[in-house]
Amino acid sequence: MKWLWRGLLAIVGLLVIAFLVFRTPDTDPAAMRAKYGGPPSQFVSIGDGVKVHLRDEGPRDAPAIMLLHGSNADLHTWEPWVQGLKGQYRVIRFDQIGHGLTGPDPQGDYSRANYAQDILEVADALGLERFVLAGNSMGGKHALAFAIAHPERLGGLVLVDASGGPMLESAGAEEDDDSGNIGFTIAQTPGINLLAEQITPRSLIRQSLEQSVSNTAVVTEAAVDRYWELLRYPGNRRATMARFGLPYDPLSAAEIAAVTTPTLILWGEEDRLIPLAAGRWLASTLPNNRLVTYPGIGHLPHEEAPAATVRDLQAWLAEHAPAAKPE
Repeated sequence: MKWLWRGLLAIVGLLVIAFLVFRTPDTDPAAMRAKYGGPPSQFVSIGDGVKVHLRDEGPRDAPAIMLLHGSNADLHTWEPWVQGLKGQYRVIRFDQIGHGLTGPDPQGDYSRANYAQDILEVADALGLERFVLAGNSMGGKHALAFAIAHPERLGGLVLVDASGGPMLESAGAEEDDDSGNIGFTIAQTPGINLLAEQITPRSLIRQSLEQSVSNTAVVTEAAVDRYWELLRYPGNRRATMARFGLPYDPLSAAEIAAVTTPTLILWGEEDRLIPLAAGRWLASTLPNNRLVTYPGIGHLPHEEAPAATVRDLQAWLAEHAPAAKPE
């Protein structure tokens, strides 16, 4: 019996040593703000103790477009679009709760309704009466939810490989199953996801990002560092596990079919997280939309094919939210 206890203690000791060796602690908030929150970043209080990290660029009197990133991303994912749009449009993007430099929700509320409420509060804080709302992946679901709740505030809706539709329960989506992505699989696996709050190797982030795209040129060292460091911003890993612990909560077909806001749907044809079938379903359900697809592109068309997506977006905006022509 003595040898048994000694063996168990040795195993526990090895596990503790392994935990200490492989543990990846939270990043330092001040260092992260210095690295990712410099000008033109702002930190805006929107209520319930939330201080949102956002960027507001372009002419203030121009038509406004707000951009919502996807799960485990941040406002920097939209940089190619911002560079292409901010000469003619007011472009707003922000880190949603549980992401980036905004950090976790003080109330721990990661419901779809709370994300939609944050959009409203950001718009009100910035004085946006009417604007175009765009979202990728999870951000697309939140954009759809906002369009359903506040159609009077939107002049247009842009869905980029968007989640949120009921058909995704069978087709496979990032919030519904692993969809071939190791990061999402871990976040949804009981027990292992608790370890992921403390042990999050950089190699895992690289692998997850590579599995999300087809154009792997966007998986740069700087991009991997950003995803890895901001996921480890204090509270974000726990928020991620809380979000993935919620049951998939799709918008209904009837709710989506009632959205009359002019909608542009952009989709990567090789998206392995949210398949093109989901984009085609949205196109067949939304009453006023245009669908554009991109061969050889995965889950992040705005990063993988920035020139093509900006060109298609600008052509659509010219119809639905035209910018003033230079005198």
